[in-house]
Amino acid sequence: MPHSPAALEVRGLVKDFGPVAALDGKMIRVLDGVDITAHKGRVTALLGANGAGKTTTLECAQGLQRPSGGSVRLLGQDPWRAGAGLRSRVGIMLQEGGLPPALRPLPLLRHVASMYTAARGLDDLVLRLGIDGFASTTIRRLSGGQKQRLALACALVGNPDVLFLDEPSAGLDPQSRHIVFDLINELRAEGLAIILTTHLLDDAQRLADYVYIIDQGRTVREGTVAELTAHAKDAVREIRFEAPPGLELPVSRFPHLEAGEQTPGNYRVTGPLTPEDLATIARWWADNNVLPASIVLTARSLEDVFLDISGRGVR
Repeated sequence: MPHSPAALEVRGLVKDFGPVAALDGKMIRVLDGVDITAHKGRVTALLGANGAGKTTTLECAQGLQRPSGGSVRLLGQDPWRAGAGLRSRVGIMLQEGGLPPALRPLPLLRHVASMYTAARGLDDLVLRLGIDGFASTTIRRLSGGQKQRLALACALVGNPDVLFLDEPSAGLDPQSRHIVFDLINELRAEGLAIILTTHLLDDAQRLADYVYIIDQGRTVREGTVAELTAHAKDAVREIRFEAPPGLELPVSRFPHLEAGEQTPGNYRVTGPLTPEDLATIARWWADNNVLPASIVLTARSLEDVFLDISGRGVR
């Protein structure tokens, strides 16, 4: 299936900061070769550990930082030199900040809508995101999840062609999360290019059509979720089951796998599982008259791939 036109193209992006006195006047290179393409009608996820360069990449893509090298094209233009015409076609939802604390949601949305010649209908946004339920409350008194929904509405009210979402589900309760996800899927179907950043890898796995992983200022892996999780060296599966505690798993029958009782009565077998491995486990259940109370077979997740690249330690 052919791709829709690219809404964002980042090629060989370089960004230096400095000179820094603490480093004897040396420059700090934060980005050193980031490549990203985001198409219309798709959700593109940008993932990276803290300090990987994700935020700086987005700021360059949005025209908030001037690149030191490489190129950025947002809807075919250089965002650093963008005028009002380009900026009116881009919506940005920040995780924190940007909402005046003394205002109430509806006056703020009306003010933002007044800046656009083709604003999106406010009534639909207010109802879809449940903003009517806290419309009389000042922004400073809103919960984190309510502020997130209001920030999303502010990003959408201008009816943008490109939407940047920074941690869109942070602080949301399950119901609000479901509403926001449904809206993102509808916006994708409408043809918006959505660039998503999140530390919640489950969200990225659920929403993203294409994923870029940045580490140490470079794009180090890219692909669909299926492509990333099905990579040959990452072809790991895990089977978990509940059974009476204290059973000795037949580990000698599959030495290429890791197997054990994680907590009393909860067992796990993980690794490059094959159909024969599953048959071996099932035969062992039958031979020992074990009928598991539950069985879960899972594939390697996007989080597993991300942690393999970025490491499992705190940064």
